[in-house]
Amino acid sequence: MDLNLMPEDIVFQGEVRAFIEANLPDATRRGMALTTAFLNEPEMGREWHKKLDKKGWSVPAWPEEWGGPGWSPVQKYIFDTECARAGAPVFNAQGARMVGPVIMHFGTQEQKDKHLPRIRSGEDHWCQGYSEPGSGSDLASLKTKAEPDGDDYIINGQKIWTSFAHRSNRMFALVRTSTEGKRQEGISFILLDMDTPGMTIRPIIGNGGDHEFNEVFFDDVRVPQAGRVGEENKGWDVAKFLLEYERGGALVAGRVRAQFTQVVRLIQARGIDDPHIRSRMAEIGADLDAMEMVDIGVLSDLQSGANPGAVSSMLKMRWSSIRQDVSELALDAAGEDILKWEPGRPLYDALQLPPEEEELLALAPRYLNFRAFTILGGTNEIQAGILAKQVLDL
Repeated sequence: MDLNLMPEDIVFQGEVRAFIEANLPDATRRGMALTTAFLNEPEMGREWHKKLDKKGWSVPAWPEEWGGPGWSPVQKYIFDTECARAGAPVFNAQGARMVGPVIMHFGTQEQKDKHLPRIRSGEDHWCQGYSEPGSGSDLASLKTKAEPDGDDYIINGQKIWTSFAHRSNRMFALVRTSTEGKRQEGISFILLDMDTPGMTIRPIIGNGGDHEFNEVFFDDVRVPQAGRVGEENKGWDVAKFLLEYERGGALVAGRVRAQFTQVVRLIQARGIDDPHIRSRMAEIGADLDAMEMVDIGVLSDLQSGANPGAVSSMLKMRWSSIRQDVSELALDAAGEDILKWEPGRPLYDALQLPPEEEELLALAPRYLNFRAFTILGGTNEIQAGILAKQVLDL
C-alpha cells in the first residue's frame, strides 16, 4: 500500500484548500467551533452547501450520473479531511451519505429522478426513522406498523432519537409490514414527507442542553406505497446496506483530528505542563495515527469498489471511544472553568465573548453529549457482537 499522495492528488488537495479558504465564512468556522451537538444545525451548513453545489462538490461521494463530481475514494478522502480541518459544516449527511446511496442502489427510476437532484441541491433535508423505544440496537424488534390500504400504507407507531426531525422535510424509515417468519423478514424501507397529516414531533433536550433529538409519533399516517424502496418485507437488506455507510462508510479521521488539535491548542494556551495530561495527549495522538491507517485500509477497499463490511463496526467502536477521550481531555485541561455554563443554544447565537472564553463554554456540553457516542448508531457492545460473528465466526 502506497501511503503517499500521487502528484495529481496533491494538485487536487491544493485546489480544495484554495476553494475552502475563499468561500468558507469566518462566522461558519466560529459556529462549528461552538457546536456541541453531534451534528451541526442544518441552517449553519445551508449556504456552504449552496456554494459547493455551484462548484459541483455538494455530494462528493456521488457518481457523475447523479450530479456528483465522480471523484475517486482518495479524492473524496482528501476533500473530507480538508473540510474537517478547516471547520466546514456538513449539510444533511442523512440525505447525501445515507439515503442517497440507498436510492441509487435500490430505488426505482422514478425515485431516483425525484429525490436525488433535491438532495444534491439541498432543497430537501432528511432525517432517519430507525430507532424506537425498546428497539435501538435490537433494530429488528421494531413495532411501527405499516398496513396496506389500496395504493397506500397506513402507519402507526413511534420513532425516537430522530436527529433534526424538527428541521427536516423528509424522512426515511423502517416499518413493519409483516409479522410472519423471522423479525427481519417483515420490515420495509419507506420514504415519506414530514408534513404528512398524523405526524407529531416532540423534542428531546440532551443533557448538554441541545435540541438535536426528537420523538416522532405516527397516528394513521397515510403514505404512498410508491415511496417504498426495494421489495416489501425486504427492507432489512436495505437497512444493512445503509448502516455500513453510517458506521464506516464516511471516514471521520479529519474531523476527530481537528477536535484533538483544538484541545491541544487549549492546553498550550493555558500553559499546562502536567505529565498526566502529556501522557494522555500522546495516547490519543497514537490512537489517531493508528485509526487513520485503518481508514486508509478501508479507503483501499472503497477504491476497488467494495463496501466497508464488518470493519465498519470496528471503525464505529474506536472512533466513538477516541472522540470521548478527546472530550474528557478537554474537560480536565479546562479545570474549574468547566463549571461555567451557558444555557442558550446554539452557542454561536447565545454568546458574544472573546473566542477563548466562548470555546471554554462549549467544552462541558460537548463532553456530556459525547458520552452517547458509544451508544448511538449501534452500541459498542452490539458492534463487538457483529465483529465476533462476521470476522471471528463465533
